[in-house]
Amino acid sequence: MSSNYTERPAEAPISRTLPGAHIADPAPLGLAAFALTTFVLSCVNANIVPQALVGGALGLALAYGGICQFTAGVWEFAKGNTFGATAFCSYGGFWLSFWWLAEKDLAKLGPDGYKVVGVYLLGWAIFTAYMAVAASRVSGAVLGVFVLLTVTFAILAIGWFDKESSNWIKIGGYLGIVTAAVAWYTSFAGVTAFTFKRQVLPVGPRA
Repeated sequence: MSSNYTERPAEAPISRTLPGAHIADPAPLGLAAFALTTFVLSCVNANIVPQALVGGALGLALAYGGICQFTAGVWEFAKGNTFGATAFCSYGGFWLSFWWLAEKDLAKLGPDGYKVVGVYLLGWAIFTAYMAVAASRVSGAVLGVFVLLTVTFAILAIGWFDKESSNWIKIGGYLGIVTAAVAWYTSFAGVTAFTFKRQVLPVGPRA
């Protein structure tokens, strides 16, 4: 990383900032948007709530997971945080693209239409895997989010390649719930560190 970057103080576990930047830490917002949207969709995938209620997840995918998280990524660009900007803008784009994809009738793509979703999820698994390597230099909590998310994407991809296998997708749903919980924890750690002016919740050391 460029020598122009300085270490972030303890109250912000995810970002690095440019000297003199006076922008609130967007990481807790980005993580919260990711966590809630992931949690709701994962409850659908895990069959905790009926598939018919997926519309609730789509609203979150557009407004919170998509727009809010993408905005958090733009703020990270302004703060000079390459990792945070890449992560939040990318996953904001993921949720926006998911919203668009879910609105489409995949049956019109023919009997192999499910493979489109499998390739889509596989691509996100690859992206998340290399971001997990970079996350090891941020904090243990952030690394946990990316490792769990990598596995979640991979399991869901297998499920869709296996002709929408309900068992694999259900496993991916439960993994997504765990991923959301860790993301919420990391967001909570960032918010409380700011309001208490000290690190309240441990986020683990970076590699």
